[in-house]
Amino acid sequence: MGYDGSGRPVELDLEELLATRLLVQGNSGSGKSHLLRRLLEGSAGLVQQVVIDPEGDFVSLADAFSHIAVDAAQYSLIEVERLAARAREHRASVVLNLDGLEVDDQLRCAATFLAALFDAPREQWYPILVVVDEAQLFAPAAAGEVGEEARRASLAAMTNLMCRGRKRGLAGVIATQRLAKLAKNVAAEASNFLMGRTFLDIDMARAADLLGMERRQADQIRDLARGEFLALGPAISRRPVSVRIGSVTTFARNVSPKLMPLPDADADGLRDRLFTEDAEEMLPLPLPAPAPPSIADLMQNALAPLAPVPDVPELDEAEQEAVRAAVMAEMAREGARMPLPQLYQDYQVRCRMRGVTANEPLDRFRRQFAVARAGLSPDEDWADVLALGESLPEEMLAPFLGLARAARAGDDCPDNAALAILYDTASPSRARRMLDYIEEKGLIVVRVDLIGKRSISFPHFGWTTRPAVPEPPRPHVSRRTTAPGRASVRERRP
Repeated sequence: MGYDGSGRPVELDLEELLATRLLVQGNSGSGKSHLLRRLLEGSAGLVQQVVIDPEGDFVSLADAFSHIAVDAAQYSLIEVERLAARAREHRASVVLNLDGLEVDDQLRCAATFLAALFDAPREQWYPILVVVDEAQLFAPAAAGEVGEEARRASLAAMTNLMCRGRKRGLAGVIATQRLAKLAKNVAAEASNFLMGRTFLDIDMARAADLLGMERRQADQIRDLARGEFLALGPAISRRPVSVRIGSVTTFARNVSPKLMPLPDADADGLRDRLFTEDAEEMLPLPLPAPAPPSIADLMQNALAPLAPVPDVPELDEAEQEAVRAAVMAEMAREGARMPLPQLYQDYQVRCRMRGVTANEPLDRFRRQFAVARAGLSPDEDWADVLALGESLPEEMLAPFLGLARAARAGDDCPDNAALAILYDTASPSRARRMLDYIEEKGLIVVRVDLIGKRSISFPHFGWTTRPAVPEPPRPHVSRRTTAPGRASVRERRP
């Protein structure tokens, strides 16, 4: 990262950082952005990176490295969520540029992006370095002038990143101007600290506490030079050490202001330049106002027929129904996790873009979307099954229909992972609890044979799935001692 006071290099253990997280603090102009840029450039080829950039300072990383700069102002929240899911799937380093958005929109966009990273499937839990600049904006310690809904969403996403993100491969690196403005439950989860120059007593006291320094030693934080930080943590040093951050190869668009010489001009000449109009600045004389039209002309224009507006090409009802079904299937394949009203709005917009109206009631859309997610054949009659599932909560209708499809066709019983996808969750245990709930309602009967295979029956229709293992077997690891103080690990198949 840089050099200490004796000129020795100060290194940062990247693997340890992924497990312990990092907090950077310093007033404006202390060198926080330079520090983050040094960290990002040094680890660019080693780990996937995601940068939440409220000022657009880090988009220049895309010119020198493989980062993808995403201008959030050009996308909707649904598109931002999909971009985050694809970035997690394909392990792409992304700089989310929030410059150009209002503060409330910045919070909503960051919350949506971070939540999509957090909710990724287990097989995509690759390590990611998630850098959040100006973290006090996204995780404020108290309510401010931003909307309460946006603040809560952003604070929840930041809390998940710092408190629960480690098991999902998310390593939070947050930078703030003031520790007093940052939510304590977010800052407390970091184990590595880089404290830069600050002047307020409350911020110096908190920084000294985090560094394990006595209060009377906190004054040295005020004397730090620009680009100099006090470092502590398992990824850097076990004792506080002063670090002067090294150089970088990329630079921000907004550089610090520098003194520039004023133009050479005497007072009279400068006055003439200010008050003498150029030829391009001279405005033409205003034309005389035209005579007002007569009442007869106004009446004639009002009664004149308007030009006809061309109609949208009309489709017959069968063609419209086919377009609606195609839109529904497209949304089911994408599998976006959104509330039902938001899904319904997205469905209506997609239909209008294809020249089709979609004015069916919300309750009917819920049933149709559940049918599409469950993959039911439109050539078969499912009215009785839909009527039977009306007593279930709306989120359970799709997995219930998926079970019915498998039972009607006599296919293998869906495993817990498949049911969890239809249940819109990543937890197989929640899928098991859902089956218990549906069985308690008397809609299905779950049977597990002696070898652990599960079958599900629908007593109302006489349908039963083929027995299948509810969860794939996992290899067991046993530890066998071979000698005192030594151990070997072997894998035992079930």
